Amino acid sequence: MAIAEWTERELLDRIEAGGLREAVLFYTAMCGTCKVAERMLEIVEAAGVPIEICKLNINYAPVLREHWRVSSVPCLVLLEDGEPVRMEYAMVSVDHLYRILQ
Repeated sequence: MAIAEWTERELLDRIEAGGLREAVLFYTAMCGTCKVAERMLEIVEAAGVPIEICKLNINYAPVLREHWRVSSVPCLVLLEDGEPVRMEYAMVSVDHLYRILQ
């Protein structure tokens, strides 16, 4: 199962709607580590975490990149009510990601 890709506008619209608890993976297309992180998140998603996971190409998300100060990729941003509550840059293991997305 592939992680859904959103545009910055789609994510901003969802944030404005409120009540949001999601995880957003910032990535770039040519980043090998990002591909590994995405595969790990696909496994976590298949295991049934209670949070929606999406991905967003950082090159096409200047507003969120600056506002949230995303400094490198991959970066997993956990959102609650549209605000980042955790930013994970080290995708240590599938188990680690599973625990933080519970």
